[in-house]
Amino acid sequence: MSKMIKGHLVRNNLTEWLSYLENIHNVEIELGLSRIAAVAKALNVDLTSSVVITVAGTNGKGTSCAFLENALLAQNISCAVYSSPHIERFNERLRINRAEATDDAFVSAFEKIEAARGDISLTYYEYTTLAAFLVLMATAPDVVILEVGLGGRLDATNIIDADIALITTIDLDHQAFLGDTREAIGFEKAGIMRANKPVVIGDTNPPQSLADHASAIGAQPYFRHHDFIVNTEASGTWQWGSSRNQYSELTACHIPQDNVASAIMVLDLLATKCPLTLSSHFINQIIAATKVAGRMEKFSFGCDVILDVGHNPQAARYLATQVQKLSYPCVHAVLGMLADKDIENTVAPLLPVVKHWYIGTLNVPRASAADNIAQYMKNAKQVNCFDNVSQAFKMAMENAKATDLILVFGSFFTVAEIRRLLV
Repeated sequence: MSKMIKGHLVRNNLTEWLSYLENIHNVEIELGLSRIAAVAKALNVDLTSSVVITVAGTNGKGTSCAFLENALLAQNISCAVYSSPHIERFNERLRINRAEATDDAFVSAFEKIEAARGDISLTYYEYTTLAAFLVLMATAPDVVILEVGLGGRLDATNIIDADIALITTIDLDHQAFLGDTREAIGFEKAGIMRANKPVVIGDTNPPQSLADHASAIGAQPYFRHHDFIVNTEASGTWQWGSSRNQYSELTACHIPQDNVASAIMVLDLLATKCPLTLSSHFINQIIAATKVAGRMEKFSFGCDVILDVGHNPQAARYLATQVQKLSYPCVHAVLGMLADKDIENTVAPLLPVVKHWYIGTLNVPRASAADNIAQYMKNAKQVNCFDNVSQAFKMAMENAKATDLILVFGSFFTVAEIRRLLV
């Protein structure tokens, strides 16, 4: 088991605490539940006063959580969402009734964890996840939505039993931790399932490992195309149906429609636990209201700029499809990625769509150098490399015409750096 040494300095504010947490563990990612579970037991962590929804998947977690959150709050059901990573502020990771948790709330939680953990080593993510749980215990919202950070089975959020689980999509990402096949990754995501509890599976072609695990533990699966169905209507709207309910004339979504469809199934199940009333009109209101920072987020900044945190092949395929639909005469792409990502297959879907590439090196330890990313673009029309993504974006702005699009993608870090320039 990894060791970390307790610091002797007094940490007075959130910034000092986060700096401490970034430096006390010798690895950034260390999967496993034994460490966090032991500290959680010492702290008597208990979220059973809330209905817990746990959301896992390769893509679509954040947008699914946002749709669920908006629907619950619109009907005065108190709701908290825990997610990661953040884009601008650490406090974004925990919002309660749409308000970010305060610095003081986190600091108080960190102090309790530090006093309770003894010699047990915790990663930054484990430590901050425990802190979120302590804040949630104190606020006790009606519903808690937990977004899994990595995988599912061994993710820190999985020490909490989900009343309803949602698995969005399964594709290749984080292969070093989760396996290099969809079946293996599906098994890891399936770890959030619980016996006799519902799990919504939104992937339109789910790996068999999901059904096998649900059967093995006695979970109650709801599969897309089988237990809930989406159809396009003649008017261009769409309808959602299950054996219990049907909602028609649903409008176009700002976030991926597949994620909305899965979230509706979750809400349909949740209506048996909360005073929640669904209708086509209500769902359309939530569709219109749900936009998420860094997910096909559009700005006008001399020309149109779209930010998207997509950083794996599945996300890139979706992104390429959406950009093609917009029919811009010329697309400029600003790209920065982490070295442990599948760069070649993430870039490939966008090569036919993007005319000019501006590649920057992210200022984080796991970053891929710009010239390394460029080697996967041998068939690209024009490629320029920069020391950072801000320089890359500046050059894209100088070259783009008013009718062009600048697409910024590849990592949460890429979007965060450029979003600060736009907001």
